[in-house]
Amino acid sequence: MLDSPIAKRLVWSGLIAGLGALATVAVNKLAAAIWVRVFDEDPPDWE
Repeated sequence: MLDSPIAKRLVWSGLIAGLGALATVAVNKLAAAIWVRVFDEDPPDWE
């Protein structure tokens, strides 16, 4: 199945999207932890 260039592209795109989402969540949690430590309050909402 992965002999097809289109299938390889789809798998690659999915991998990039998944890792990007995980990185976003991890960075957001790290930034929130730093904010709480520095300012001793919850970070502002992005609404």
